Amino acid sequence: MSPEPKPRRPGPLAKVRANFLTGLVVIAPIGLTIWLVWAVMGWVDSFVLPFVPDRFKPEPYIGINLRGVGVIFFLVFTVIIGWLAKGFIGRSLLRWAESLVDRTPIVRSVYSGLKQIAETVFAQSETSFDKAVLVEYPRRGLWAIAFVSTDAKGEIADAIPTSDGKVAVFLPTTPNPTSGFLLFIGRSELIELDMSVEDAAKLVISAGLVYPPPRPRSEAGGRIAAE
Repeated sequence: MSPEPKPRRPGPLAKVRANFLTGLVVIAPIGLTIWLVWAVMGWVDSFVLPFVPDRFKPEPYIGINLRGVGVIFFLVFTVIIGWLAKGFIGRSLLRWAESLVDRTPIVRSVYSGLKQIAETVFAQSETSFDKAVLVEYPRRGLWAIAFVSTDAKGEIADAIPTSDGKVAVFLPTTPNPTSGFLLFIGRSELIELDMSVEDAAKLVISAGLVYPPPRPRSEAGGRIAAE
């Protein structure tokens, strides 16, 4: 029998290519993160700084334009507004302003919707996106990742012909999870996942390329029980 051929060693160009790809994997996430943070800071500066008087801007005193100054002004202003809104005078002014908005036909609809979203997302008045689930969509046999939003309420809950609990879920699109579909479905039709919402979002954004590390299925996994 002839001896087996020895495996070919990679040449210099193959080693350079492998090193380049390895370096790209390391640099790309860091570079994209820095670029995204830098771009967001610039966007906030361009929106906030025109409302700041020139005497409060550091540019006339140091001679250079510091990116991120608008972010600092925005954070300080938001904290002050939040502190004032908790006081008696702030609550009175807020009720007076909302009463004016309620008398404006189009503005009141926009304001009401944005206020409910803000209270849910930022104030956490209700549980939002606390579970990642699988739902059969767009037809039986095809599964998609969705996030449980809240329990279905009011007319929606009454109109759905099922006896078990009904929930509202948000089904995001890939690779842009900010758009998607709002679905109302019975809890027994959902399969709860052990992965966190953050890991599920990474899976959606990466189009199935970034999977969370495997974990054993917990006893709570599987079909969501009615709460």
